[in-house]
Amino acid sequence: MTLQRQRVPVLDVDATPLTVPDLTGVLNRFVAEGTTRTVVGHNLHSVTLCHSDPAFRAFYDQSDVVLIDGAPVLMLWARGSGARTGGGPVMDYRLGSTDWIPALAEVDGLERIAVIGAGPEANSQAVARLAALVPQARVAGLPGEGWNEELEDSVVTWLSEFRPQLVLLGLGMPLQEQVLTRRLATLPPAVYCAVGGAIEQIAGIQKLAPRWLGRLGLEWAWRLILHPRRVAYRVFGEPWLLTGLLIRRRLQPKG
Repeated sequence: MTLQRQRVPVLDVDATPLTVPDLTGVLNRFVAEGTTRTVVGHNLHSVTLCHSDPAFRAFYDQSDVVLIDGAPVLMLWARGSGARTGGGPVMDYRLGSTDWIPALAEVDGLERIAVIGAGPEANSQAVARLAALVPQARVAGLPGEGWNEELEDSVVTWLSEFRPQLVLLGLGMPLQEQVLTRRLATLPPAVYCAVGGAIEQIAGIQKLAPRWLGRLGLEWAWRLILHPRRVAYRVFGEPWLLTGLLIRRRLQPKG
Protein backbone atom coordinates (compact mmCIF):
# COMPACT_ATOMS: atom_id res chain seq x y z
CA MET A 1 0.00 0.00 0.00
CA THR A 2 1.07 3.59 -0.56
CA LEU A 3 2.05 5.49 2.57
CA GLN A 4 0.32 8.82 2.31
CA ARG A 5 0.67 11.59 4.87
CA GLN A 6 -2.42 13.56 5.79
CA ARG A 7 -2.63 16.94 7.49
CA VAL A 8 -4.16 17.11 10.96
CA PRO A 9 -6.17 20.36 11.01
CA VAL A 10 -5.52 22.91 13.76
CA LEU A 11 -2.42 21.05 14.96
CA ASP A 12 -0.45 21.68 11.73
CA VAL A 13 1.25 18.29 11.67
CA ASP A 14 1.05 15.32 9.32
CA ALA A 15 0.20 11.72 10.13
CA THR A 16 -0.05 8.37 8.34
CA PRO A 17 -3.54 7.04 9.16
CA LEU A 18 -3.32 3.23 9.36
CA THR A 19 -5.31 0.44 10.97
CA VAL A 20 -3.59 -2.56 12.55
CA PRO A 21 -3.95 -4.68 9.38
CA ASP A 22 -2.66 -1.75 7.32
CA LEU A 23 0.40 -1.41 9.54
CA THR A 24 1.02 -5.16 9.48
CA GLY A 25 1.09 -4.99 5.71
CA VAL A 26 3.53 -2.08 5.80
CA LEU A 27 5.81 -3.94 8.24
CA ASN A 28 5.70 -6.99 5.99
CA ARG A 29 7.10 -4.86 3.19
CA PHE A 30 9.69 -3.13 5.39
CA VAL A 31 11.02 -6.42 6.80
CA ALA A 32 11.19 -7.97 3.33
CA GLU A 33 13.14 -4.96 2.03
CA GLY A 34 15.64 -5.13 4.89
CA THR A 35 16.30 -1.39 4.90
CA THR A 36 16.28 1.17 7.71
CA ARG A 37 12.80 2.49 8.51
CA THR A 38 11.26 4.43 11.40
CA VAL A 39 7.79 4.23 12.94
CA VAL A 40 6.62 6.91 15.38
CA GLY A 41 3.28 8.13 16.75
CA HIS A 42 1.54 11.47 17.23
CA ASN A 43 -0.15 12.55 20.45
CA LEU A 44 -0.41 16.04 21.94
CA HIS A 45 3.03 15.69 23.55
CA SER A 46 4.72 14.91 20.23
CA VAL A 47 2.75 17.71 18.53
CA THR A 48 3.99 20.15 21.18
CA LEU A 49 7.57 18.99 20.63
CA CYS A 50 7.16 19.36 16.86
CA HIS A 51 6.25 23.02 17.35
CA SER A 52 8.92 23.74 19.96
CA ASP A 53 11.91 21.67 18.81
CA PRO A 54 13.01 21.93 15.14
CA ALA A 55 15.20 18.82 15.41
CA PHE A 56 12.29 16.78 16.75
CA ARG A 57 10.02 17.98 13.92
CA ALA A 58 12.68 17.18 11.34
CA PHE A 59 12.90 13.63 12.67
CA TYR A 60 9.13 13.22 12.43
CA ASP A 61 9.07 14.73 8.95
CA GLN A 62 11.65 12.18 7.82
CA SER A 63 10.01 9.17 9.51
CA ASP A 64 8.41 6.55 7.31
CA VAL A 65 5.25 6.09 9.38
CA VAL A 66 3.65 8.57 11.80
CA LEU A 67 0.76 6.76 13.48
CA ILE A 68 -2.16 8.54 15.11
CA ASP A 69 -1.84 7.97 18.85
CA GLY A 70 -4.03 10.16 21.05
CA ALA A 71 -7.73 10.98 21.01
CA PRO A 72 -7.42 14.73 20.21
CA VAL A 73 -5.17 14.02 17.22
CA LEU A 74 -7.55 11.33 16.01
CA MET A 75 -10.65 13.48 16.28
CA LEU A 76 -9.08 16.48 14.56
CA TRP A 77 -7.78 14.29 11.74
CA ALA A 78 -11.18 12.60 11.38
CA ARG A 79 -12.95 15.95 11.22
CA GLY A 80 -10.60 17.20 8.55
CA SER A 81 -10.66 14.01 6.50
CA GLY A 82 -14.42 13.49 6.69
CA ALA A 83 -14.04 10.15 8.48
CA ARG A 84 -16.86 9.08 10.76
CA THR A 85 -16.35 9.96 14.43
CA GLY A 86 -19.17 8.00 16.03
CA GLY A 87 -16.95 5.40 17.68
CA GLY A 88 -17.01 3.16 14.62
CA PRO A 89 -14.31 2.70 11.96
CA VAL A 90 -12.45 5.89 12.78
CA MET A 91 -11.35 4.45 16.14
CA ASP A 92 -9.45 1.76 14.26
CA TYR A 93 -7.01 4.46 13.15
CA ARG A 94 -5.90 5.25 16.67
CA LEU A 95 -2.85 3.07 17.18
CA GLY A 96 -0.95 3.19 20.43
CA SER A 97 2.03 0.86 20.51
CA THR A 98 0.18 -1.79 22.54
CA ASP A 99 -2.55 -1.86 19.87
CA TRP A 100 -0.26 -3.09 17.11
CA ILE A 101 2.61 -4.89 18.87
CA PRO A 102 0.50 -8.05 19.49
CA ALA A 103 -0.03 -8.24 15.70
CA LEU A 104 3.70 -8.68 15.02
CA ALA A 105 3.07 -12.42 14.76
CA GLU A 106 1.40 -11.63 11.42
CA VAL A 107 4.57 -10.09 9.96
CA ASP A 108 6.14 -12.53 7.51
CA GLY A 109 9.83 -13.28 7.90
CA LEU A 110 10.18 -11.52 11.27
CA GLU A 111 12.83 -13.59 13.01
CA ARG A 112 14.70 -11.16 15.31
CA ILE A 113 13.20 -8.48 17.57
CA ALA A 114 15.13 -6.18 19.91
CA VAL A 115 13.52 -4.52 22.94
CA ILE A 116 15.40 -1.49 24.28
CA GLY A 117 14.23 0.43 27.33
CA ALA A 118 12.61 0.31 30.79
CA GLY A 119 14.23 -1.22 33.87
CA PRO A 120 15.74 -4.73 34.00
CA GLU A 121 12.61 -6.41 35.38
CA ALA A 122 10.20 -4.77 32.94
CA ASN A 123 12.51 -5.37 29.99
CA SER A 124 12.91 -9.04 30.85
CA GLN A 125 9.17 -9.54 31.28
CA ALA A 126 8.42 -7.70 28.05
CA VAL A 127 10.91 -9.88 26.16
CA ALA A 128 9.24 -13.02 27.55
CA ARG A 129 5.78 -11.72 26.66
CA LEU A 130 6.84 -10.83 23.12
CA ALA A 131 8.49 -14.22 22.66
CA ALA A 132 5.11 -15.79 23.45
CA LEU A 133 3.24 -13.38 21.14
CA VAL A 134 5.68 -13.85 18.25
CA PRO A 135 6.84 -17.46 18.63
CA GLN A 136 8.61 -17.53 15.27
CA ALA A 137 11.02 -14.75 16.33
CA ARG A 138 14.02 -14.61 18.60
CA VAL A 139 13.39 -11.75 21.03
CA ALA A 140 16.19 -10.15 23.05
CA GLY A 141 16.42 -6.95 25.04
CA LEU A 142 18.51 -4.47 26.96
CA PRO A 143 17.21 -2.17 29.74
CA GLY A 144 17.34 1.58 29.18
CA GLU A 145 17.16 2.76 32.78
CA GLY A 146 19.73 5.44 33.59
CA TRP A 147 20.41 6.15 29.92
CA ASN A 148 23.75 7.86 29.30
CA GLU A 149 26.43 8.03 26.64
CA GLU A 150 28.17 4.86 27.80
CA LEU A 151 24.95 2.85 27.78
CA GLU A 152 24.03 4.27 24.39
CA ASP A 153 27.37 3.13 22.96
CA SER A 154 26.90 -0.36 24.38
CA VAL A 155 23.38 -0.60 22.96
CA VAL A 156 24.62 0.44 19.52
CA THR A 157 27.33 -2.24 19.70
CA TRP A 158 24.82 -4.87 20.81
CA LEU A 159 22.40 -4.00 18.02
CA SER A 160 25.21 -4.23 15.47
CA GLU A 161 25.96 -7.75 16.71
CA PHE A 162 22.37 -8.95 17.09
CA ARG A 163 21.19 -7.33 13.83
CA PRO A 164 17.46 -7.37 14.58
CA GLN A 165 14.87 -6.81 11.89
CA LEU A 166 12.64 -4.78 14.21
CA VAL A 167 13.56 -2.67 17.24
CA LEU A 168 11.13 -1.47 19.91
CA LEU A 169 12.79 1.57 21.46
CA GLY A 170 11.03 2.66 24.65
CA LEU A 171 13.04 5.41 26.29
CA GLY A 172 10.28 7.98 26.57
CA MET A 173 9.74 11.03 24.45
CA PRO A 174 11.86 12.87 23.34
CA LEU A 175 14.90 10.80 24.41
CA GLN A 176 14.10 7.91 22.08
CA GLU A 177 13.74 10.28 19.12
CA GLN A 178 16.97 12.07 20.05
CA VAL A 179 18.82 8.74 20.16
CA LEU A 180 17.53 7.78 16.73
CA THR A 181 18.43 11.20 15.35
CA ARG A 182 22.01 10.77 16.61
CA ARG A 183 22.52 7.13 15.77
CA LEU A 184 20.24 6.04 12.96
CA ALA A 185 22.83 6.47 10.22
CA THR A 186 25.25 4.09 12.00
CA LEU A 187 22.75 1.51 13.25
CA PRO A 188 22.20 -1.77 11.37
CA PRO A 189 19.24 -1.84 8.95
CA ALA A 190 15.98 -2.51 10.80
CA VAL A 191 12.53 -1.09 11.46
CA TYR A 192 13.01 1.23 14.45
CA CYS A 193 9.80 1.88 16.39
CA ALA A 194 9.60 4.58 19.07
CA VAL A 195 7.19 3.04 21.60
CA GLY A 196 7.46 5.21 24.73
CA GLY A 197 6.14 3.40 27.82
CA ALA A 198 4.87 0.36 25.91
CA ILE A 199 7.62 -1.89 27.27
CA GLU A 200 6.33 -1.54 30.83
CA GLN A 201 2.78 -2.01 29.56
CA ILE A 202 3.66 -5.19 27.67
CA ALA A 203 5.45 -6.44 30.78
CA GLY A 204 2.31 -5.87 32.85
CA ILE A 205 4.04 -3.43 35.20
CA GLN A 206 2.12 -0.40 33.94
CA LYS A 207 -1.62 -0.99 33.71
CA LEU A 208 -3.41 -0.12 30.50
CA ALA A 209 -6.56 1.98 30.64
CA PRO A 210 -9.81 0.12 29.90
CA ARG A 211 -10.63 0.25 26.20
CA TRP A 212 -13.95 2.03 26.81
CA LEU A 213 -12.01 4.94 28.35
CA GLY A 214 -9.90 5.13 25.22
CA ARG A 215 -13.00 5.36 23.03
CA LEU A 216 -14.20 8.26 25.16
CA GLY A 217 -10.82 10.01 24.94
CA LEU A 218 -10.32 9.73 28.72
CA GLU A 219 -7.11 7.70 28.97
CA TRP A 220 -5.43 10.82 30.32
CA ALA A 221 -7.60 10.58 33.45
CA TRP A 222 -6.51 6.96 33.99
CA ARG A 223 -2.84 7.87 33.67
CA LEU A 224 -3.29 10.91 35.90
CA ILE A 225 -4.72 8.73 38.68
CA LEU A 226 -1.95 6.13 38.38
CA HIS A 227 0.99 8.51 37.81
CA PRO A 228 -0.01 12.01 38.98
CA ARG A 229 3.52 13.44 39.17
CA ARG A 230 4.53 12.15 35.77
CA VAL A 231 1.34 13.08 33.95
CA ALA A 232 0.03 16.26 35.65
CA TYR A 233 2.01 18.73 33.56
CA ARG A 234 1.10 17.03 30.28
CA VAL A 235 -2.58 17.11 31.21
CA PHE A 236 -2.88 20.58 32.73
CA GLY A 237 0.13 22.56 31.51
CA GLU A 238 1.22 21.34 28.11
CA PRO A 239 -2.08 22.06 26.29
CA TRP A 240 -1.65 25.74 27.16
CA LEU A 241 1.93 25.67 25.88
CA LEU A 242 0.76 24.03 22.66
CA THR A 243 -2.01 26.61 22.26
CA GLY A 244 0.53 29.41 22.54
CA LEU A 245 2.84 27.73 20.04
CA LEU A 246 0.00 27.30 17.53
CA ILE A 247 -1.10 30.92 17.90
CA ARG A 248 2.45 32.13 17.38
CA ARG A 249 2.73 29.90 14.30
CA ARG A 250 -0.46 31.42 12.86
CA LEU A 251 0.81 34.95 13.45
CA GLN A 252 4.20 34.36 11.82
CA PRO A 253 4.46 36.01 8.39
CA LYS A 254 4.48 33.56 5.50
CA GLY A 255 7.37 33.46 3.16
